[in-house]
Amino acid sequence: MSSTPSSSVIEARKAIANRLVEIRKDAGLNGDELSARCDWHAAKTSRIQSGKSAPSETDICTWCTACGAEDQIPDLIAAARAVESMYTEWRRMERTGLRAAQESVAALYQRTRLFRVYASRVMPGMVQTREYTAAVLRSIQRERVAVDDVEEAVESRMERQHALFSGRHRFGLLIEEYVLHSAVCDPETMAGQLGHLIAVSASPYVSLGIIPTGTGRPHLPVEDFYMFDEAEVAVELTSGYLRITQPGEIAAYVRTFTGLAEMAVHGAKARALITAAIDARG
Repeated sequence: MSSTPSSSVIEARKAIANRLVEIRKDAGLNGDELSARCDWHAAKTSRIQSGKSAPSETDICTWCTACGAEDQIPDLIAAARAVESMYTEWRRMERTGLRAAQESVAALYQRTRLFRVYASRVMPGMVQTREYTAAVLRSIQRERVAVDDVEEAVESRMERQHALFSGRHRFGLLIEEYVLHSAVCDPETMAGQLGHLIAVSASPYVSLGIIPTGTGRPHLPVEDFYMFDEAEVAVELTSGYLRITQPGEIAAYVRTFTGLAEMAVHGAKARALITAAIDARG
């Protein structure tokens, strides 16, 4: 899996860098002259201009003031804050525990009408049993979270699942066959989870596709992703949580999801793979 922010974050940071370069050029300054006015090393100017370093709000104020472009400060700070909101490291999101991370997306789940999920590692949260969720979150807590509020986090996720049966939402779920066999919990819990998945697949609001192991594919996503209508995509990276809102990049995920859906089996064939996974554990 990828461990760095996607191209959307990189491009957004580069866009801010380009605006700062334009402001410097409009002021008739070269890099060394700007650095002198800002009272910092020329290497810092170079890193900011190349997009390698994200400027702080103080940096933006200093840069624009040095160029006589104070009127540009509010817009640039707003743009910088928007970029920072796109990517959040797990350690920052989970510093007070796992419950806060679960609750942070509650409003997004409530207003979304069409959920599309691609899962290659664990079951999508919306169809997890309580026991499966507890096992997954406990594993995360032990690995990287000092605060133990797993029980509260599980309860928060269970509350979100009410949307699954409300009739106001639709769900398109694509799950790699590997997930049916992965050992993220004990055999009894996994058997219950697989049985629950079969039951959920019968809902008229759920479209379930299983992508068989060994399927040749032109589409190669490297991380799990969650699509909320066509307004936002959430991507779970190794190092953090990526929030995508740019229409062009959302469209790329729509195309990828469509391509993966064509490779998946649905209906009776999907249920047969789930049943086979249950039998394999017997």
